[in-house]
Amino acid sequence: MTRRGLHAQPTLSQLRALLAVADAGGFSEAAADLGVSQSSLSEAVGKLEELVGRPLLRRGPSGTRPTPAGERVLPHARQAVQAAGDAILAAQDDGSLNGSLRVASYRSAATHLLPAALAAFRDVHPGVGVSLIDSESESCGGGIRAVLSGLSDVAVVVQDETTQLHLTPLAQDEYLFVAPASRGTHPVKLSELNAQTLYLPPERDSCHQRVLSYLASEGIGTSAVSPITQDSVTLSLVSHGLGVTIMPRLALQPLPPGLVALPLPQPLMRPLALAVLPHRAGLPVIRAFTATLVSSLRSRNAPRPELTAQAHSGPLLH
Repeated sequence: MTRRGLHAQPTLSQLRALLAVADAGGFSEAAADLGVSQSSLSEAVGKLEELVGRPLLRRGPSGTRPTPAGERVLPHARQAVQAAGDAILAAQDDGSLNGSLRVASYRSAATHLLPAALAAFRDVHPGVGVSLIDSESESCGGGIRAVLSGLSDVAVVVQDETTQLHLTPLAQDEYLFVAPASRGTHPVKLSELNAQTLYLPPERDSCHQRVLSYLASEGIGTSAVSPITQDSVTLSLVSHGLGVTIMPRLALQPLPPGLVALPLPQPLMRPLALAVLPHRAGLPVIRAFTATLVSSLRSRNAPRPELTAQAHSGPLLH
């Protein structure tokens, strides 16, 4: 590296260009996303590569991907761009917010917990554009990773799965035993699992591990577990009498026909929380969104329709 390279600093536009191309997987795609010319992106990335003295991106048949050096640069680039934006956000007044907010969430929470809060937040802060990110998508890799990597500002996560982030408790989402309606609504005995296929999400899913740990603590073997990616497929299989499943309540609303959902003998919960990087928790826009979400959930603490006549009626929300 040259002496000039040791002292020169990358510009924010160069770092943004690198991030845009890496995230989009190509220069043309990134240019379209940003509304700029491809040549300007290429020039910005080229100057950054000249500054660091090595390639940061490599074009290939499947698109443009970071080189090993690029992979090492990306998290620092995200932090630098994020910090520059936070300097503006930190100066804002709580009553007049502008900018953008990216919220990563499980699909079930995005469906049942977030919409009312997002509407209320938009009414009070119309200058903030909010975008939702599917934390279960392959590109996201989970809400915790999305926040740590800078892909999202906040995320709905399972509270006991991270100690790295600032967490605001949101809800206790109960797991329910789901079986064909022909089973009836008599209390669940876990011994029922011994002779049936248990459909669960893939092993990388935290629900898979949480359910298996629960069953192990109850002395129940899990030799007949069948991983299924899509909840809708799982529920269809169960409704046709091909097995049973254990799923969070939020993922079951509304319960499809032909199924019964009942509480487990010993309750199993999925504690949901809103996660943010600790040093960003005090930013006015994040603080305002957190307060709006908590307030929205508290206002919904009224009785709600049950999945079955005998389903557990404990509170979903703190």
